[in-house]
Amino acid sequence: MENALGRLLPEFLSGYGNVAPFTGTFELPPVFERAAVRVTPVPPSGEKRLPDIETALVECGVHHGATLSFHHHLRNGDRVLNMVLEVAAKMGLRGLRIAASSIFPVHSPLVEHFASGVVESVCTSYVAGPVADAISSGKLRNIAILQTHGGRARAIEAGELLIDIAFIAAPTADDYGNINGVDGPSACGTLGYAQVDAECARRVVAVTDNLVPYPACPAEITQERVDYVVAVPSIGDASQIVSGTTRVTQDPVGLGIASTASKVLDAGGLIKDGFSFQTGAGGVSLAVAKYVRELMKDRKIQGSFAAGGVTQQIVSMLEEGLFRSIFDVQCFDLDAVRSYRENPRHQRMSASLYANPCNRGPVVNRLDSMILGAAEIDLDFNVNVSTGSDGSLLGGSGGHSDTAAGARIALVTTRLKAGAYPKIVEKVTTVTTPGASIDVVVTEAGVAVNPGRPDLTTRLVTAGLNVVPIQRLYDLANDGAESRIRRKDHGGGSDRRVVAVQEYRDGTVIDVLRQV
Repeated sequence: MENALGRLLPEFLSGYGNVAPFTGTFELPPVFERAAVRVTPVPPSGEKRLPDIETALVECGVHHGATLSFHHHLRNGDRVLNMVLEVAAKMGLRGLRIAASSIFPVHSPLVEHFASGVVESVCTSYVAGPVADAISSGKLRNIAILQTHGGRARAIEAGELLIDIAFIAAPTADDYGNINGVDGPSACGTLGYAQVDAECARRVVAVTDNLVPYPACPAEITQERVDYVVAVPSIGDASQIVSGTTRVTQDPVGLGIASTASKVLDAGGLIKDGFSFQTGAGGVSLAVAKYVRELMKDRKIQGSFAAGGVTQQIVSMLEEGLFRSIFDVQCFDLDAVRSYRENPRHQRMSASLYANPCNRGPVVNRLDSMILGAAEIDLDFNVNVSTGSDGSLLGGSGGHSDTAAGARIALVTTRLKAGAYPKIVEKVTTVTTPGASIDVVVTEAGVAVNPGRPDLTTRLVTAGLNVVPIQRLYDLANDGAESRIRRKDHGGGSDRRVVAVQEYRDGTVIDVLRQV
């Protein structure tokens, strides 16, 4: 069958079930029903501290096929997921589902657990490195489910993604389950992605390397959400929060694109008092903040809030009075951790508050602008951040689709080419974010505006920006012998096994990934 974007989908997938096709960008149910949560009460004499991970698994009633969840605030420095699965393997557990908010190269031991059958399926918003390669090559027994950050929160709250045991990497905890992320040797800042897991999982285990006397203060996740506490030597390396995808570009072409993007926002009438702003994690996207900052300082503008995964650039803008507050779902560097610890105007938000389309109003709905990256973008403004041009899994939506849907102007910054490969293509290899929610594409060769935003085209032309049809950007990106690389037929080969589904934020399937 075809979905609303014309992507061919199976009607049913073993290990996934019936496929609900994507029907539209802004369609929401009139009422959203939250699932009931099963809680195991603790009597007055009850003890929550346990000696080790194995005891915690046993006390939580772990079983073959259980769903275990993890959060990614320590990013490529996380040790908890690997630690838990090493114990699970020694216990002889099989067929587990791993519901991690994101998966990084540090989680490469998962590949061995795929081969042994310890892990049978994965549900995540982002996956990179060896685990992504293994999924692309068909080494995971069941379908991998790729969700958006908001879609993951929605699925957990709806009871679609039932978590048997949530393991929370806790930089600080007391013996009764009060947790924070701002103290201890592994301090990572806000614990926004762990909030929904803690609220909805059947059992919750805090794993900490900084056990403090009761009560831990401040407490971001509190004791009524936590069943057990386990102290270990180390939960991870907080210095690995920073990665190549969270550093501002120093490339002159990238900086030029970022400068143009800031001019687009200005010409669009957004940079004024009360302005709200978010950048993605890409180097060019982060560089846009530098130019927006200069405009705001020159005009003495104070914005309402900045949001998302927070970096030093955003922290500086808060401390200079350019924004009244920050909504932070995860810290992208250690300066953001410091700010979250010290500044009450730097406030946390859960993944649900951030981006769940089915609550009473996520923060993304109040964004004026969102700066996004792209692996590919096509003539219909559809964006791919899930796969490379060869169809191999390289990431996932994260908050891409959520913020694009909510922001007044969703702006993609991209070069025309990545090496010899064009980034403006006729049809993206995989649709991650539908074109209906993308307003502008900014490249080194010009700015393309979605035909659905004629008001924006008029503003940008009046401001003297180089506005061109996206077809022109496509022609430039595909010009030259070095760019004429034949793209394989990845999406349509029905003889290839489906290894992953890319869900939209409402849980419908926007595309599938096939084995490469």
